[in-house]
Amino acid sequence: MGRKRAVLVGINYPGTEGELKGCLNDVARMRRCLVDRFGFDDANIRVLADADQSTPPPTGANIRLELERLVGDARPGDTLFFHYSGHGLQLPPETGQDDDTGYDECIVPCDTNLIKDQDFTELVRKVPDGCLFTMVSDSCHSGGLIDKTKEQIGNSTKQGKARQRQRETRPPSTGANLCASLIGAVRGALEYIGIRLHCRGHQQQSGDEVKAQDATVASRSLPLSTYIRMLKHQTGKEDVGVGSIRATLFHHFGEDATPKIKKFIKAMAGGMLHRHNPDHVTAAGATGTELTRNAKADGDEGGDQADALRLGPAMQEDVRNVEEVYAGAAARVPPRNGVLISGCQTDESSSDLTMADGASYGALSNAIQDVLAEEKRGKVVSNRELVLRARGLLSKQGYVQKPGLYCSDEHADAAFICAD
Repeated sequence: MGRKRAVLVGINYPGTEGELKGCLNDVARMRRCLVDRFGFDDANIRVLADADQSTPPPTGANIRLELERLVGDARPGDTLFFHYSGHGLQLPPETGQDDDTGYDECIVPCDTNLIKDQDFTELVRKVPDGCLFTMVSDSCHSGGLIDKTKEQIGNSTKQGKARQRQRETRPPSTGANLCASLIGAVRGALEYIGIRLHCRGHQQQSGDEVKAQDATVASRSLPLSTYIRMLKHQTGKEDVGVGSIRATLFHHFGEDATPKIKKFIKAMAGGMLHRHNPDHVTAAGATGTELTRNAKADGDEGGDQADALRLGPAMQEDVRNVEEVYAGAAARVPPRNGVLISGCQTDESSSDLTMADGASYGALSNAIQDVLAEEKRGKVVSNRELVLRARGLLSKQGYVQKPGLYCSDEHADAAFICAD
């Protein structure tokens, strides 16, 4: 029998604008579930939590390191599981190019060093045949986090493709884009303070609905403006803007930035983006110039040598063509050994609840535990059944966040995590 191994990440962001309450509890409950229901050895479960000093901090580099170890050591027959509870973020493209959903979907580590959907795609592509990687992401905008994986339950990719067809057949409108941006900013601000524009009123009074009604609800969506302020605090730079996020991440984190960020910087520094699409890279080109200027300023002398040292981590990346750096670069082969269960669709928010008794948790994480608790240990619950039942529970509780399922046809009806 293969090994059962897991990485669990919970981030509450204490003391920041984006503080949440339930993420560490999600991880603690999932850890007990893995041991008690699925037969995991506690020694094979790695936990990263920002309010638990006994665990490594859930920085971008640490999360990626643990996931690389999880997948890198995998053998056929192994069960691999990753649970993430924390903020999600939609990162707008800086090159004028879009993916199926229009943005890069990201998770937000405690140090703001983003991990993007394409990073998860590349990770799952390394999973050997005969081994399955299951990912639960209880975060906002989490639909499609394993980029290009088939959408079994959900509409994130379908809606994104429809929007892209509309863009292709409609001339651009500066006024319309500005209006959409303002609406998005207002919605994000309201969601952050707990006003959920998309949620129905809690009118029914069964046990499920009372549970939702009595809760204080926050959103696990991090508005871009809030993220930028957190990134400014992390990096000490006050000139961070929407068009310079990727360059700022690379300049601050260097080798620890994600591979996709480093590929973007290499293409930007080499002028690939400008040559390929000169009309859509004004912001990217400006930040590339700024990055080089920063590299020279950081060197004692010899600007070229300082540039080489500063850009070195990016220049080591293999960029075969410019499309690789776009938001949602086309997958060579869709990853086939991964399953994603998302807390919501890409354009939705996941909820962080605090009950009247002080208990806090994520809405999806709690729904998963409720579904599993209804079945005796040993009773197999498939990925499809789990997601459909979790959707039903959340709908009864008054939420319209819709969990999604992304995987191959083969794995849609496979047992959630494993059959044991």
